[in-house]
Amino acid sequence: MRQLTRRSTPSISRAVRRAVLLTGVTAAACAQHPDAAHDRMTGMMHGGASDSAFAAMQLRGADRRAMGVDQYTSMHRFDALPDGGRIELQRDVDDPAGVAQIRRHLREIAAAFAKGDFQTPAFVHDQQVPGTAVMAARRDAITYSVRDLPRGGEVRIHTTDPEALVAVHDFIAFQRQDHRAGGAASPDHHEMHRMQPSKP
Repeated sequence: MRQLTRRSTPSISRAVRRAVLLTGVTAAACAQHPDAAHDRMTGMMHGGASDSAFAAMQLRGADRRAMGVDQYTSMHRFDALPDGGRIELQRDVDDPAGVAQIRRHLREIAAAFAKGDFQTPAFVHDQQVPGTAVMAARRDAITYSVRDLPRGGEVRIHTTDPEALVAVHDFIAFQRQDHRAGGAASPDHHEMHRMQPSKP
């Protein structure tokens, strides 16, 4: 029994040290950038940067033809809202040039989306993004506005058109999943319809 105890102790000690180190690193990351830390943890749970398709998308996103900033040190958030959606992109490191690039990029895509041009998300995701065909067709029923945030900015998407709203929510949901990002999901559209009071 003594021999078993002596052999087990170093292994247990190493495990404890690893656990303490991991806890400390995670706590520090959360304290500095809680949203970014949560999003990265979500990505790790789904394969993270080891996933070659995800890594390729991250490289395309960093291309000057797209967002033009390092995707691994930037934080995305995609919120589905009752009247549309919200796209947030911020740097999670001090980078004035990167912040300026993000704000420029968001203004460019807001203007492009308003014209029905979704080439940039198609380039980043290497496919036609769900919802964009309808958003292009219903572009006159959708508005886009840009607001600066401390380390980047956001694009607010607004519509009162039911068909366009479904498309916006599909677009936001796909972006959130493919970027492995945080954000608010939309209620199920069938459930929303079921919950509406019937006309007399």
